Amino acid sequence: MDTVNKPISDKVSKLGYALTGIGLLIIVASFLTNKQRGAFDYLWIYMFLTSVGIGGLALTALEYLVGATWSVPFRRVCEFLAGIIPLLIILVVPLIFTMGDLFHWLHPEPGDEILAAKKPYLNMNFFLIRVAFCIVVWFIFYFFFTRNSKKQDTTKEPGLTRTNIKLSVVFAPLFFISMTMAAIDWMMSLEPHWYSTIYGVYYFAGTIVCTLAIVTFISIHLKENGYLNPRVSNDHFYSLGTLLFGFNIFWAYIAFSQFVLVWYADIPEETVWYMQRWHHGWQYVSLGLLFFHFVIPFLILLPRSIKVNLKVLKVMSVWMVLAHMLDLYWLIMPTYSSSPVFGWQELGMLLFAPGLIIVVFTMKAKKENITPVGDPKLEAGLNFTL
Repeated sequence: MDTVNKPISDKVSKLGYALTGIGLLIIVASFLTNKQRGAFDYLWIYMFLTSVGIGGLALTALEYLVGATWSVPFRRVCEFLAGIIPLLIILVVPLIFTMGDLFHWLHPEPGDEILAAKKPYLNMNFFLIRVAFCIVVWFIFYFFFTRNSKKQDTTKEPGLTRTNIKLSVVFAPLFFISMTMAAIDWMMSLEPHWYSTIYGVYYFAGTIVCTLAIVTFISIHLKENGYLNPRVSNDHFYSLGTLLFGFNIFWAYIAFSQFVLVWYADIPEETVWYMQRWHHGWQYVSLGLLFFHFVIPFLILLPRSIKVNLKVLKVMSVWMVLAHMLDLYWLIMPTYSSSPVFGWQELGMLLFAPGLIIVVFTMKAKKENITPVGDPKLEAGLNFTL
């Protein structure tokens, strides 16, 4: 079996450390100058990194669950991205200490019957229990998935694949429950009088689009620089491009479903959330999200030829990551400001998060095989053709 193992360039590592360091300085300065704005910006960063971490874990589990072979050469990329999950334990600490600046339900106004009714769920103790539950679930499954995968590189034991398949069956429902909890707790409860029954699915759709985009970008970069097996072909990347295209349509479908139900019912306590995003400049962000996240990617990624054009696919991968960032900005920041804000404070998001992803990926790529060489499905994956 042909395998290519080369050390990741130090230039990439240095770029990651530089972006992370500069971004961290901006984040600290933002907290010092305006604590509330810093807290909202940091929540934006945290939910993006959570998307990448649990998205990588979800794609890893999905491959085992459905028995896919074509994605095996890329699976280690997903595992490396899931390496962000242990860092979420540390990264969540600043959010815990700034919850008072984020959540209105922590200091409700007297006589607020809606928040009083939601107090059994929206209270500090239960909130922290749910946060701990989510992170522990993600960490446990990350640990066992990656441990078995790395062990298989040396033992070549097929039974480890069967073990991970069983783990994926257990992980699937826990993934959806924990991801929905995280989305509701950290983002939807910013507006505690409003709720959506498909908010968790909306966050899930954006998460998978973002993670697929990052996996596609990294895999193309690895292919171009000779890190992947030479038998990884355009057919493999066509599959990644098709998934990216399909899940982005799914994101648009969920977004439209949520909007049209609220619009049709026309109940004031439901429409207020969208009205917030249709005044004082937020309408331009809303329209921009529609075109940036759906219309333009749909038109560009629709042709088959684009899905095998690695240069265009690489550009569109970056595009979709930025679209997910814009989506999270649109979900979170209207609670902070009645009009869009973007200054040097928000640059922390655009520098720290990508930098940390690069650092985590390069650290793991230098210590572990980029391809799961012991997986019994690898040969079939390398021979995959459409």
